[in-house]
Order: sequence, then C-alpha cells, then structure tokens
Amino acid sequence: MGIIHKYITSKPLWVNMLAGLGIIVILVLLFFASLSWLTGYGKNEKVPAVTGQNAMAAQKILEDRGFDVVIQDSVYIDTVAKQAVIRQSPEADAMVKHGRTIYLTINRTIPPQVEMPNLAGFSVKSAEMYLQSLGLKMGEISYKPDIARNAVLEQLFNGTTIKPGTRIPIGSVISFVLGSGMGGGEMDVPNIVGMTLEEARNYLSTLSINIGSIVAMGPIKDSAGSFVVRQMPDVLTDSIGTDGLRIPNKMRQGQVIDLYIGTTAPPKDTATVAH
Repeated sequence: MGIIHKYITSKPLWVNMLAGLGIIVILVLLFFASLSWLTGYGKNEKVPAVTGQNAMAAQKILEDRGFDVVIQDSVYIDTVAKQAVIRQSPEADAMVKHGRTIYLTINRTIPPQVEMPNLAGFSVKSAEMYLQSLGLKMGEISYKPDIARNAVLEQLFNGTTIKPGTRIPIGSVISFVLGSGMGGGEMDVPNIVGMTLEEARNYLSTLSINIGSIVAMGPIKDSAGSFVVRQMPDVLTDSIGTDGLRIPNKMRQGQVIDLYIGTTAPPKDTATVAH
C-alpha cells in the first residue's frame, strides 16, 4: 500500500485524474459488455406450435427449448381430445426472450354439468337455440298427434324422459317429441269412465289421444289406483239422431280429454251416459 501511495503522490495531479477517468471508462465498458450476458438480451427464441397436442407432450417440447410452462386455464370442447392444448400465449412463431414463460389453456378431461331446462311448449327452433346456449345438442325428432303442432311435447335423454333440473354433462344429446297436429280422420270419443287412471293413460296412448287436466273429485292418496269417474268431452252429445239415440261425440288424434278421478269406480251404466 505504501508503494502504491508513493507512486500516486509522485505523479502530477492531472496524470492521476486521467488514470482515474480511464479506470471508470473501462469499468463502464465492461458493465455494458456483460449486460447482454447477464440479462439474455438479444437471445430470442421462436415459440414452437403446441396447440392441439397433449398437455404433457407440449410441456416437454417447450421445456426442452428452454421455456417455462404454466397451465393457466382449462375449458371443455367435446370435439377436441381430452387434455389437448386449446390455446398458447405467446402464440406459435412469436419471437420471445429465451426462458420466457408460456401459458397454456387445455381441454378438460371431465365435462362440466348443466341443468336440463323445461322446453315443453317451445317451438323446435327455440328449443334448439336454448340447448346450444347451454352447450347441449339436439338429437332425433319424432312426432305424435297433438294440437300443438311442431311444439315440444317431450324431451328425452338416452331414450327416456328427462325431468327439468336434472344435471347432465355439457355436450349431451337431447331428443324431442313434437306435436304433429290433429289426425285427419274423426273417431268416436272413447269411453274411459270406469277405467283406472293407468288403464286410461295406456288406452288413450294407443289412440293418440292426449290427456289434459286431471281433476281429483275429493281427497286421493294414490292417483295410480284411482278411477276415472267422468270425462270431458263426454262419449255422447245432447242431440238425438233419427234412430232416437243420442249422437256420439267425435274427436281426432292429437286432441285432449280431461279426466275426473275418484277413489271408487262408478256404476257400469254411467259409462255411456252423457254428463
């Protein structure tokens, strides 16, 4: 230290100032020269395309190129393979700094669920749009005679009626039974007074006649075991024909019969009497 001090003090002041300035310049130059090495400045890398690939394979490709990988989000698209990359950020072919984090959005393995709405009475077009808004698909369409032409009468999932509020996976297929309008030919109003409610349902179904209101005539604990005690329209009209008998009422397929039920079967002879 003494020798260095003696050497410095032995030189003129201006020489020492120039020497100090030179040292500062050298240090500054060394700093800027090492800056690109310290920060990776100028070492850009092209982001590879991994959209559509399995998430694990995509992660390996990116990490092998020196990128960090973060699974940022997940969505569900039923037409894309499970665990496939849906989006990447930055996008493919972007020039980014080496070691940059690449964010991936992947397709879920298990689809989320939604509640089945009540689409009875909707037009088929409105029902289809409603399904699409929930991520559901419309399946087969079938028809049965009903006065509500082209309106949804029943909604089916896997071939069976699905109740509103039932939770089903997004992407599920819902089929509809629509009304075809009334049938062309007339028939006599069927006589279902005296049948049990279940028998009446089955019989009217074979005739493509729909049940409208079901009115309980008094307290009923078990509707399945109840009896039809009255129907509207009645079997006979109030008009008398040339033969002196009451004229039968007529109806078509797709029309509606209202039922009145009770716990006791009516007398047999009331089945053919107009009410």
